[in-house]
Amino acid sequence: MSRLLFAMLLVTTGIAIAADASRGTPPPSCLSPGQWFVPAGERTAPIAQPVLLKELAEKRIVLLGEQHDDADHHRWQLQVIAALHAQQPNLVIGMEMLPRRAQPVLDSWVAGRLTESELLTQTDWTRVWGFDPALYLPILHFARLNRVPVIAVNVDRTVVSDIGSQGLAALPADRLEGVGRPAAARPAYRQRLQQVFNDHGTSLVRSRAFDRFLEAQLFWDRAFAEALATAARRPGAPLVVGIMGSGHLVDGDGVPHQLADLGFPGSAVLLPVPADAPCHEIVTGYAHAVFALAPAPTPTTPTRPLLGVRLEPASEGVRIADVTAGSVADKAGLKAGDVFREIASRPVKESRDVTAAVARQAPGTWLPLTVARNGGEIDLVAKFPPEP
Repeated sequence: MSRLLFAMLLVTTGIAIAADASRGTPPPSCLSPGQWFVPAGERTAPIAQPVLLKELAEKRIVLLGEQHDDADHHRWQLQVIAALHAQQPNLVIGMEMLPRRAQPVLDSWVAGRLTESELLTQTDWTRVWGFDPALYLPILHFARLNRVPVIAVNVDRTVVSDIGSQGLAALPADRLEGVGRPAAARPAYRQRLQQVFNDHGTSLVRSRAFDRFLEAQLFWDRAFAEALATAARRPGAPLVVGIMGSGHLVDGDGVPHQLADLGFPGSAVLLPVPADAPCHEIVTGYAHAVFALAPAPTPTTPTRPLLGVRLEPASEGVRIADVTAGSVADKAGLKAGDVFREIASRPVKESRDVTAAVARQAPGTWLPLTVARNGGEIDLVAKFPPEP
């Protein structure tokens, strides 16, 4: 994953709504866990689920946001999808997680011709998406059980990355996977993306201008919107439910804005938010409705430490795109641009070789690494901390 794409992922994985503890007493919240609310700032009010579901069943497209690594967000999505399916069995699910080329595999999965292992292998899930498939498999099983079509709405990630580095005009038409020219960003969306770009500019290649970053994000939004719109035009006018990072959806920007340009105004955006979110942050237009989630309890079993790297494929192996500050990888001396050669004396050929080696590592143990850097090879040791 390129550094540009990683920075963009930060804005599209989700939008955090929480009080700033450093400012003293947090503002009061108007939300209660397990209930739906219509955003209206201080006048935010609950809405009964049957009333909301009746409204949603009359929509053409419903968009469910998420933070990709939050298990409760995916449980909530499944709950909403099941409730909508009860209202409108003619349903289609669109997923950001997979590119268009995976569509035949998804079709085979829904038809019952693939095992879980075959689905993940044939979609190249680990390399293409990277987040734990267990977060998404319940939704995929629901679709299979009920024969609900699932569509892959994404494009190859190298397309978005190359637009960010070269600009949209530099890519030939056959690289764009049929995606048309996006509608211009609204000022508030442009400003939000400008802030993301500024916050992560030090880790981006300096020649990458903000306009290219913006073009890449708009192209991404447009790709999702076009795939969803095409599904909504299927015979019988199915209800299309799209699941994607909340950053593509908040405030009616991103995908909803592109859908309106494609002739689908008024798509409903539903977002999960923490129940302690202050009311003044949940403004009118933030979403059609929000669902309040109680904070998850602190796990009693310590979480196994992660290596702390973002990986991207390279012609000669697996390259480190980013290293998390203070992580095991950072303390071991790994740097962005290093290419894994061996882990524990085993050759590294693809990302799954790295993730599997780390998954096998017990707390308090050391993991020998060999990486290529600046034309040579370096031996390092990743030291995983013991359990507290």
